[in-house]
Amino acid sequence: MANQPLHDPIDAAALATRLVDARLGAQALALYPGPQPQSLDEGYRVQDRAIALWDRPLAGWKVGRIPEQWERVLGEERLVGPIFADAVQRVAAGQSGRFPIIRDGFAAVEAEYVFTLRDDAPADKTEYSAAEAAALVDSLAIGVELAGSPLPLINILGPAVVVSDFGNNSGLILGPRIEDWQHIDDAELVCETFIDDRSVGRGGSASIPGGLLAALRFALARCARRGYPLKAGMHIATGATTGIHDIVAGQRSRVDFGRWGSVFCETMAATDPRNA
Repeated sequence: MANQPLHDPIDAAALATRLVDARLGAQALALYPGPQPQSLDEGYRVQDRAIALWDRPLAGWKVGRIPEQWERVLGEERLVGPIFADAVQRVAAGQSGRFPIIRDGFAAVEAEYVFTLRDDAPADKTEYSAAEAAALVDSLAIGVELAGSPLPLINILGPAVVVSDFGNNSGLILGPRIEDWQHIDDAELVCETFIDDRSVGRGGSASIPGGLLAALRFALARCARRGYPLKAGMHIATGATTGIHDIVAGQRSRVDFGRWGSVFCETMAATDPRNA
């Protein structure tokens, strides 16, 4: 875990406890459970505490774009959130993943291109060229990020709050690989998202500012600076290519990635396992 300051004005430990308890209990939070983080560093302090409380292996990181109006205030163009090993679903073509949704919380599906690393990143390296980032990659796959939070207004509250609650991540559905991805033009990597058979967004790798490797470079650098250097086998979801599409329990989504196949997702209400 990254070093914690001796004095934490936002009480990161208390905020993390409340956010984690809400996730574990499948309980929505109408309001943020305390003073809101005002900077990305404050948000990451809460995230660090929450990762420790969640106490499950890290399988990778999601990368999200910070809206331009927030970027000017916060000084960064992207953010990261953890993806835990037990929240990664690998599906074959035509199969469906599952997405438990906290009632009255936030839930959305995001079409993603997902890198998996072949090698550990050097722990002390915090700057990467595109070529250096690509050299660490084992594969690129199609996938869907399951964005989810107990906070129904998480995105409205801003990126520092998003960061504090696991980057608004609830899991990852990992689909088939894209072979020979290094030699495929961005114009070929296109996709379309459907919810209940209605198209809600189109896009592709060209929708990611700077391209897919720019998102990977950011994750490599930001995670290393925080004390979480990326490891072999980790998955990096590079960003929402067709938008962030709200979804509720009982709906179905499909992302059509063209010749690489489709990724399906079924949603259901999350329940508190302690009441099972």
